[in-house]
This record gives sequence, C-alpha cells and structure tokens, in this order.
Amino acid sequence: MKFKIKWLPLLWINLFALLLINFFDKSKLTPANKFDITASDNKSIGTKDGLQWPVSNLDWATSPVDLSFLNLTEKPAGRRGFVKSVGESLIFEDGTIARFWGTNLTAYTLFGTSKDNVKRQAKRISALGFNLVRIHHFDSPWVNPNIFGKDAKNTRHLDSSSLEKLDWWITCLKEEGIFVWLDLEVQRNFTKEDHIFGFDEIKGQNETVGLKGYNYVNQDMQQAMKDFNKAYLTHYNVYTKRRYIDEPAIISMLITNENDITHHFGNSLLPNKKVPLHNNIYMKMANDFALNYNLPRAKIWHSWEPGPSKLFLNDLEHRFNLDMMSHLRELGVKVPITASSIWGEAPIYSLPSLTTGDIIDVHAYGGEMELKKNPLLKGNIANWLSMGQVAGKPMSVSEWNVSPFPVPDRHTSPLYIASSAGLQGWDAVMLYAYAQVPLNDAGKPSNWHAYNDPAMIATLPAAALLYRQGHVKEAITTYTLIPDKSQLFYESITPDSSIAARTASEKGKLVIVMPNTIELPWLKNVPAPKNSNVIRDLNQSLLEKSATEVVSDTGELKRNWVKGVYTINTTRTQAAVGDIGNEIIQLKDVELKIRTIGASVAVQSLDNSPINSSNYLMISLGAQAMPTENFLPFRTEPVTGQIKIHAKNGLKLYKGNSIKNRVEIPVQYSHGNYIINLDSSLETSWLFLK
Repeated sequence: MKFKIKWLPLLWINLFALLLINFFDKSKLTPANKFDITASDNKSIGTKDGLQWPVSNLDWATSPVDLSFLNLTEKPAGRRGFVKSVGESLIFEDGTIARFWGTNLTAYTLFGTSKDNVKRQAKRISALGFNLVRIHHFDSPWVNPNIFGKDAKNTRHLDSSSLEKLDWWITCLKEEGIFVWLDLEVQRNFTKEDHIFGFDEIKGQNETVGLKGYNYVNQDMQQAMKDFNKAYLTHYNVYTKRRYIDEPAIISMLITNENDITHHFGNSLLPNKKVPLHNNIYMKMANDFALNYNLPRAKIWHSWEPGPSKLFLNDLEHRFNLDMMSHLRELGVKVPITASSIWGEAPIYSLPSLTTGDIIDVHAYGGEMELKKNPLLKGNIANWLSMGQVAGKPMSVSEWNVSPFPVPDRHTSPLYIASSAGLQGWDAVMLYAYAQVPLNDAGKPSNWHAYNDPAMIATLPAAALLYRQGHVKEAITTYTLIPDKSQLFYESITPDSSIAARTASEKGKLVIVMPNTIELPWLKNVPAPKNSNVIRDLNQSLLEKSATEVVSDTGELKRNWVKGVYTINTTRTQAAVGDIGNEIIQLKDVELKIRTIGASVAVQSLDNSPINSSNYLMISLGAQAMPTENFLPFRTEPVTGQIKIHAKNGLKLYKGNSIKNRVEIPVQYSHGNYIINLDSSLETSWLFLK
C-alpha cells in the first residue's frame, strides 16, 4: 500500500508530461506563419523527459553522409608527392597547398580491427570528410598486443604481426585518399631487459620505466629511440612494398608525444626525486649552461619556476630534438618532422624548443560551454590553440576535444574548431579520437570513440566540409605577439594570463614571434608578418570592457559569450551553434527559429556554389546525445523548430541516416525560400536539398 501511495503522484505527473510532449509535437507541424518560438523543447538526460529522447540509429559501420568526393583527386594519398614545410604552410611537391582535417586511430583500434573492417572503416572515415589519420598509442604498455607484440619482454624488437596490421591500415587509408601522421614515441615503457642506464632508480611498481623527461639526459634511452626509429621507418609495408620513409602518404613524424621538461617532466630530474644518476647528469648540464652564459647556478636547475631554468631547459630539449632529427634525416626521412607538442596548459615558454622541428604542434582540451567563456576574463579552447602559432612555422593540432564525457554541448565543438582553424590559417587539425577499441562492433560510449557518438558525428562532416573547402576566410588582420626575453622565459604567459592574446585571436589571426636570445643562438627571430598589428603589451585588450560579443575581422564569425551563441555566416556555410533556441537567428540566406535550446544547425553547399544558387545542400542538426548508464544506445535530443533557406527553386528535400536509403519528404517553397519544419519524427541529423 505504501508503494502505491508513493508512486501514484509520479505516475500522474508522467502522464501529464506525455500529454504536453504530444501537444508540442503537433504544434511543430503548424504552418510557418503560426510558428511559436517561445515553446522550448530543451530537456536533460537526467530527467524522465530526457530518457524519452529517441534512441540513436547511427550505424557504426557506414557513414550517414558521403563527403568522399573531397578525397577523390588525392587517390591514392601521396600522388602529389611528399609534403614539405615552406614558411608557414604545408605544400605538396607539385606546389598544391596542403590542408588536413583529421582524427586519431589509437591503441586497440590499430591491432584488433579485422582486415575487412579496416577497409570498411577507411571508407567510412573518408565519407565523413577526413583526409588525415594519426597513428597513436601504438607503443603504450596498456595496449596488449602493441607494436612490440603480445606480453613483450622488452621493447627492442618490433612484432611482425603488429607491423602487418599497421601496414594494412596505412594501405587502406591511402587507397581512400587519406594521409597518415606517424608518432615515433607515445608512451613507450622500457623493461629491465632493455638494459637502460639507471633503470633501477627510476623503475615503477610494475618494473618498467617510462621515458618521458628522462630521455633528455639518458643516452641509452636516446639510442633505444633511434634504434626503434630505424627499425620502424625502414620496415617495408608488406602491401605497398614501400618503406615508411619512402611513403608520400605519410605527412609528418612526431619524435615524442607530450614530452617536455620546460613545464611537465623537468621536475622528475630534481635532487629530491631520488634519481642520483639522472640528477648528476642534469645538474652538470645545468651548471655548464649557467657558466657559459653567466646565469645564476642557484636558479638554473629550478625547473618548476620561470626564470633562467626555462632558457636551459629549452636548450636541453633543442639539443635532443636536433640530434633525433639529424638521425631521421640520415635514415632518409623526407617529410616534415615535428619535435613534440605544447600541451596541458603549458605557458609559451615551452614553445622555443619546438621551433627546432618543422611544424609546431598544439594540443588543447575544452569542457562544457566553451562558447560562454568570456575572453575578457579567461581563455577557451580556441584561444589556447591559437597561442601555439609561431611566426614562420606551419601549425598542426594533433589533439583536440572536450571533456569529461559526456559534455552535453560537445556537438558544437567540431564547427567551432573548424571555423577557428580557418580564421587562424592552421594547416592540420585532428580530433582525439575516432576510436581506441577494435572496430568490429558498435562498441561502448567514450570520449575517445567519436565513431559511435551521434553528438559528434552530427557535425563532424559539416566541420570537414567547411575547413577543407575553405568556406571560412583566413583573417584579414594578423596580430603579432612579440614578447621580449624576460616576458617569454621569466613569466608564465598563457591565454588565461594575457588578455591581449585571447582577444586578438577572437578578432583575427594570432602569431607569436620568438625574441633574439643570446643564450639560445639557435632560436630564430622571424620578422613579424608585413602590415601586422604588433602587440607588445600583453595586458592590452582588443575589446571594450563592456563587450558581450565579438565579430571576426572578416565579418563571418560571431561569438556572443553571454548568450552562448556562435554563428558562421559565409556564402557556402551558414550555421549557428550553442544556446540558439527561442530566438530568431538571421544569416545571409538562412533564418533559424529553433526551439531546442542547445543545438547546432548548419546549412552548407555540397557543390561548392553559394547556398542561394546551389543544386545540392546539406543540413546538419546536432544536439545532446547521452548514453544510458554509460552503455549503448545513445539517446539523442531532437532538434525542433524551423529553418528557412533562400535557395533556387526545384530542389527536393530528403532525410535519412544512410546514403542509400534516403527518403523524400514534403517541403514548402514560398517567395524564394524553403521552409523546413523540424520535429522529433524526423529521427535524423541530416537533411538534404537536392
């Protein structure tokens, strides 16, 4: 009896909620002039309403859209010759500018996916619009088997079976016009049988040693890395019959992933870490550097604080990078070499040593509501990425994402990152990650499994199209940040500490010029770009104190951080993402009246013509998608409301999550506009006017 009394009111509430939902569903079908923009449909997965969202019908094995035409002229990848680093650009041997929209394939994806599914997924990755894949976590100890084999006793020998699996991935990707980024070290752990100097003083509880930080002073580790690079890169792909060093489908090689002593791992070498063998080498190098440049010996080894130590640590990294690069060139590596990455909220004093490489690589992870972060107060993911661009060098982003999973508004991030990359002129952008599990089934929800995540997949193709076809113009104005030596090395400058950097990157293109530094004679002082706006005051804001939004100097991008709304307004892509519900958003050819509060809507030309004269338009719809108790299926919030598109007459509207099974649906055309009413019955993230 108590059970019935307790739950009876809840049953009545649920019945009432169902009636309301039914009412609003019917109201969405009203004519355009009866549209009620005040009727919000926003719900949370944490409520019973959220649990009633439709189950996602995203197929993990096939692509819901087909952008593979973007790769058609590149098949097989590498047909234009090797990629070269020229000034601030990546260029193929035939003179074509290279631009890469990519993702990461990692860990068990590499070694556990069946051959048939590798081929199938390569086609899917191409259809989703990617033309670059980074091979990552191939050497990590938690991946078994990894490149060293199953239950490997040491890391001195490469496993032929694992190599064959990587060969097959590279071959299948290449056939689809997809290029490859090779990491040379990600998380390699040495064992006692690797015979590494000082092993016993740095070994962990699992009787293995990670090399990060130690490799800068440990010559045995450096030689082991060279030995690996030689065996790996001179290996013949059993399918292409080419060595990796001779493969033009490979665009860059990263010496070591997220491995710096300027900010993260320098402390591992300090006197209090009980590593006397490594500390003795470190202290001698530090003292020699201090003596050579008349720097204070008492401060030079203080890796944890800005100051003279950052000069020494950058030089130590540079010497390692230069030695590794020389060895790679001797082996015959022809493509740009990337030293490591600036990552983990490192200040810009971690950039100088990276200039030894041919590309500056940047990692950044955002969180919930990046669009609402006020640039007058702190930096967001795009600001952090922008601050990695060094004058005279190409820039890549080999990792970006938002976390912790599942960030409700993650559907906004692909279009935001892609349009920011277009404005800033970045050369290669890679989502982390497409997958890190075997791609033999639908898998499980994860921050690192975009392949089965309907929230990310909803807008990733739109982002690929925008970035790769250059729908967003590069900024008219270049803002050049020129820190002096004391600012660069003796302060902790980040987007959070420099209002000049973060506000400049909102308006135009941001680049950083390295200063002349006597202690680092190898650090090139590349002149500021011609006609750029030079910023020397790091506390100078480029926005008014009362500002609530900013428009790029091209006029195409606008972010209102109070509303949490971001718009892209170009001739070929017109989109709005964020808290776009319950207001009218007017773009050049598109008017949005969306009820779902948090949503992403993009209208794009698929035939490279302006939207208003295109014969083929893609409409992408993104919203929350939440797994049920961390398991599949996802439940996806419907995007409801109305879209008005000014376009040529005679197009038909189709829906469908499968390329081969699209269904024509009625659409109203009035006064040169298509009026599309969105309701929960559509059950798709893509519509097409063709």
